[in-house]
Amino acid sequence: MKNFSTVVARTAAAALLACAAGASAQVASPAVGAAASASCSFRPDAPDKHVVVKGDTLWDISGTFLRNPWCWPQVWGMNRDEIRNPHWIYPGQTIWFDRERGRLSLQRPGSGGDGGDGRDAPPLTRLSPQVRSADLARDAVPAIPAGAIEPYLTQPLVVEADELAGAPRIAASQEGRVYLGEGDRVYVHGAIGDGRVFQVFRPGGQLTDPQTGKVVAHEAAFLGTVKLVKPAAPGVDVHTFQVVDTKQEMGVGDLLVPAPPTPVRNYVPHAPLQAIDGRIMSIYSGVTYAGQSQVVTVNRGTVDGLDVGAVLQLYHLGKTVADPQSRGFLGMGRQQLKLPDEQYGSLFIFRVFKNVSYGLVMQVTAPAQVGDVARSPD
Repeated sequence: MKNFSTVVARTAAAALLACAAGASAQVASPAVGAAASASCSFRPDAPDKHVVVKGDTLWDISGTFLRNPWCWPQVWGMNRDEIRNPHWIYPGQTIWFDRERGRLSLQRPGSGGDGGDGRDAPPLTRLSPQVRSADLARDAVPAIPAGAIEPYLTQPLVVEADELAGAPRIAASQEGRVYLGEGDRVYVHGAIGDGRVFQVFRPGGQLTDPQTGKVVAHEAAFLGTVKLVKPAAPGVDVHTFQVVDTKQEMGVGDLLVPAPPTPVRNYVPHAPLQAIDGRIMSIYSGVTYAGQSQVVTVNRGTVDGLDVGAVLQLYHLGKTVADPQSRGFLGMGRQQLKLPDEQYGSLFIFRVFKNVSYGLVMQVTAPAQVGDVARSPD
């Protein structure tokens, strides 16, 4: 007998896809936000079908059929919740390109499985995504290669000003040890709320907004994890913690932040839900230029409407040059001409903080650098 969760999940998938039967690649779902009017056409060399295999990503599959991978939600008619929790593409499934109607489907075109011409299909009930099991979620095709971003999903990479000011700190160590290792006890001063597991970090370089010149956050060096053994008793000023693991040496003065919830790993590449016009602030690891599959920060976050899975286009800022035809004294005072920004790649946002986000550089034709433009797709 088939596993019930599998049947329900794939039934939900079929319902989801069939609901998009009338959606063409040229017609955008109103649910996808500010870039819904963008042109989302199929590639001229798009295949008739694609069999999903382990190792595929939504980005790769999207690029097989579409000129712009971030158009995937518009093609399927997905709403905002489905963009955030899209566990419905699995290895072994076949995605068909229905050329006549300009859409994708899990049913072979003309097979009748999608209601024939799409006009006589019976009403379909969408099933709640909560029925999907954890195993199915792990099996679902990820948006981008998990290995490329896994280290960045659970570490406190960015600490914003309000977190830094109120962060509890290691005030003393067991027997006055300078360097701490697994199993050692540490004493923490500061408010810890209801938290039991904390990550230990040390503030690093400042993240300065290239547009305003203001420091919006600090990068953080992840040192390890500690767990609460005993909260501060009356008359005692510190909480007792135990070191669970260490990635780098930690010691007195280092700061704590609550361990984040399990990160979302399955999401759909999509245009931002509202217009974004930001700048690259830094390149992870402190290098000057970033190529494909490298990580950068941008000066936009949740307060700007940016969310996980959003795709931004990268541009080099257009230079300003002197008009060679204009007159000037000894070449000075000539009219200045602003050249257009030059698009050279895409950025996939995979972790979002309040004012800062981390993105993975996707296809690029030139290196990314600090100050480059990152904005919503045209």
